[in-house]
Amino acid sequence: MYIVVGLGNPGAEYENTRHNAGRAAVSALKNVSAKLITPDSFMNKSGDAVKPLIKNAKQAEKLIVIHDDLDLPFGKLKISFNKSAGGHRGVESIVKAIKTEAFVRIRIGISPITTGGKFKKPKGEEAVERHILGKFKLAELSELKKMYKKINEAVACLISDGREKAMSQFN
Repeated sequence: MYIVVGLGNPGAEYENTRHNAGRAAVSALKNVSAKLITPDSFMNKSGDAVKPLIKNAKQAEKLIVIHDDLDLPFGKLKISFNKSAGGHRGVESIVKAIKTEAFVRIRIGISPITTGGKFKKPKGEEAVERHILGKFKLAELSELKKMYKKINEAVACLISDGREKAMSQFN
């Protein structure tokens, strides 16, 4: 059975923040035959929730982790497999806990786009933290609903048709 984990932080103060995009995406999944997990731990402790569920490399291949990604512009999603955490502390925690990078990630772009349509990743630790813990704007929330529908389709495709087909269809 597939396990789908949505990364984020627990608590009302983190609802609708960019860092909780993965958690919200899993909460929006419908009609997917998989075990859905939104860890009650904070982002950098996500591995604690995943470790008891993934005992070996074969099980890890049926793990789908959905999370925010500053390296992608807002509105874009990307499916990856067996890639590094790329500095994402929640993913780092999972990799450390299950001792492999060989799992699927659905990365949700959260970096701002300028009015001219250019991708503009925040620079510096303070700016990054302010951005990822900031709330989505009203216009972004409506775009997110469309993304969650697409993520639902991507997860269904991953489960039924495999990661190669899902990656070619949704990347």
